Amino acid sequence: MSTVQEQVPPETPESPAREVHRLKPGAIGLVAVLFMAVANAAPITAMTGNVPIAVGFGNGVHAPAGFVFATVILTIFTVGYVAMARHITATGAFYGFISHGLGRVVGMASGLLATLAYVVFEASLIGIFASFAKTTVELFHGPTLSWIVYAAIGILIIASLGYFDIAVSGKVLGVFLVSEVVILGLLGLSVLFKGGGPDGMMWGSLNPAHAFDAAPSDPKAGVVGSAAIGLFFAFWSWVGFETTAVYGEESRNPKKIVPRATLIAVIGLGVFYVLISWLAVAGNGSAQAVAVSRSSSPFDLFYQLTANNLGTWAKYLYETLAVTGSFACALAFHNTASRYLYSFGREGVIPGARHLGRTHHVHKSPHVSGVVQSVITAIITFGFFFLQHPTKAAPDVAYVHLYGLMAIMGTMALLIVQTICSVAVIWYFHVGKNHPETANWWRTFLAPLIGALGMGYVVYLLFDNLSFAAGAAAGSPVYTAIPYVVIGVFVLGLVAAVLLKYRDPEQFEQAGRLVLEESHER
Repeated sequence: MSTVQEQVPPETPESPAREVHRLKPGAIGLVAVLFMAVANAAPITAMTGNVPIAVGFGNGVHAPAGFVFATVILTIFTVGYVAMARHITATGAFYGFISHGLGRVVGMASGLLATLAYVVFEASLIGIFASFAKTTVELFHGPTLSWIVYAAIGILIIASLGYFDIAVSGKVLGVFLVSEVVILGLLGLSVLFKGGGPDGMMWGSLNPAHAFDAAPSDPKAGVVGSAAIGLFFAFWSWVGFETTAVYGEESRNPKKIVPRATLIAVIGLGVFYVLISWLAVAGNGSAQAVAVSRSSSPFDLFYQLTANNLGTWAKYLYETLAVTGSFACALAFHNTASRYLYSFGREGVIPGARHLGRTHHVHKSPHVSGVVQSVITAIITFGFFFLQHPTKAAPDVAYVHLYGLMAIMGTMALLIVQTICSVAVIWYFHVGKNHPETANWWRTFLAPLIGALGMGYVVYLLFDNLSFAAGAAAGSPVYTAIPYVVIGVFVLGLVAAVLLKYRDPEQFEQAGRLVLEESHER
């Protein structure tokens, strides 16, 4: 069993060295880290699933402007985030960053909230994967099976891939990611070559000044446009880019790879999302884009445009890649969630959960936490299957309920953590006076401040428009419980941290500080 003597950071010299398990060092490089982070964001799933909602019910044909706004805010947030990543490498990412910036109590609570987000994200993506897989198999005249069959297959395959060397997952994600980017790129180029649709290129859709414009309301259909919804779904599309830091311990040079991969991911995704959403709107035309997005087949904003511009074969390929893309996203979230669980287990801050911090003797993967994560995903998935019955308004439980509600819960939790992390960056560099060579007015103060305000605004939008975001799933008991679960987990983390501080001060000192020597705070 591979172990390493852990050296505790300078600020806690009273904590003795002890043996801990470790992940495989140097297993992945910049490209693999980047692939896994971008796969978390799932470009084809984000575009196909989120853009129609933003166009139909959010900011209408100005949805691309919403993506411009999100790109700017998230890039500014990332400036402070990578400043922290240059000095702290922690498998728990947000957990470690916030623990160093705002203290162990807030760090543990935030880490638990981030863990909740990534844990439920895998279940969410299993839902949309099952929905896409069922539809695609039947499209090709395959057997008519329940969505739970595809969900179970997906969970088992992901559990197997997560058990082995992280490099295996990186290669799988790389193939799927390149494929989905290629088909979206071909679609975008086809619109460019044709000069747009019936209304031309619709350059005004890119004007950031219109990001806060609402789609036209339709009283007869009971549709009310809300710019807030458009902005929320734009931000939702990026969820996962920040997971680059989770793989720092396993990367070859975390000090360089994590910051570079994070900046490339957020800016690259931003440019790509803006272009693809704009070209999808332009290719359909103003009236058609809104009408299709509000129809019973909103995915045709992309599917039908692909068939019209590239041919039926391309539409079939697109739908197939939507399946593999959602699977890749679920796999990436599985890897992230298992590493958060591993981080808590390795530090021993959760009573009776130290076994989560074990690594495989051959693959050096967090195999125990990976199995636990798969079991949790299966419980959530089968829970929706047995307890949530289809309704006339929401016949697809896998998509509407499992995907939609778990994504809302996870996004709410993660945005709160990102807001706290921005504050932690300011506190770490300017109040704690750490690393003055890195601290400056823009990188570690103004940028994270703007990021915190932007993230906080999006959290407000989500709370204020929660029932709309849930759509037909708003009648589910799970929907009602979402805010209470998110707030409850954070409060539980605070209470657990305080109790640990007084019951076991020595163990409390390890919270958010357990970083392997070569990945130590620099």
